[in-house]
Amino acid sequence: MSSDCVLVDSDGAVRLLTLNRPDSLNAFSDELHRGLPLALERVEDDPEARAIVITGAGRAFSAGGNIDEFPLLAADLERRRRTLRIGRRLFHALISVHLPVVAAVNGPAVGLGCTVATACDIVFISESAFMADPHVTVALVAGDGGAVTWPACTSLLKAKQYLLTGDRMPAAEAVAAGLANFVVPSAELLPSAVAFAQRLASLPPQAVQDTKMVLNQQLRSAAVTALDYGLAAESQSHDTDEYAHAPQQFARRRT
Repeated sequence: MSSDCVLVDSDGAVRLLTLNRPDSLNAFSDELHRGLPLALERVEDDPEARAIVITGAGRAFSAGGNIDEFPLLAADLERRRRTLRIGRRLFHALISVHLPVVAAVNGPAVGLGCTVATACDIVFISESAFMADPHVTVALVAGDGGAVTWPACTSLLKAKQYLLTGDRMPAAEAVAAGLANFVVPSAELLPSAVAFAQRLASLPPQAVQDTKMVLNQQLRSAAVTALDYGLAAESQSHDTDEYAHAPQQFARRRT
């Protein structure tokens, strides 16, 4: 059931999905964009599966988008449209999977990586990790789902504070704000997340699964209102002068 970009392991009725691009801090390539929804679909079809844990290989949960692709997306409209379609499918897969999903945020969850974490049902975060959606700092509209999950998890004002600035939210603040449920030491992160998933897996499956789906109707309704508009606005961002200069500015900040 595993692929190179998403590893799938079993622990009883729990399926552990590991984003497996550690050399790039699990940034989302086309392969990972496609691989995560496919892995979720395959686990959904597993009659023995009752819960899912998502984590990242290496020292990050996910660094989000790949800044090396910025010039390609600016120059190739069809590539851009295809990438946004794949992103839409990924977000809908995350909020529509019927099994409960626990995120084990082992390191930075940035941009799309943060959206993936906040689209899960329960979020454990390492005390050394942080969350951030810095789309605006690289001249992009935060359109890939963060504008759906952040207001639902926190508040509209808190979402505006962080999505309009791209500021990092440390682990303890993420729990206080409602973006995560539990902050734990790094060594305890995965065991704690799997133990919670096992607890969910032990409960009556129809009751757990349909309660999750009822609750996620709020996200699906918000996605109908905001997601397509956000993705269209994000697509327009690729045509701005600020976006064209974003990779060089990002490189200078990183240096």
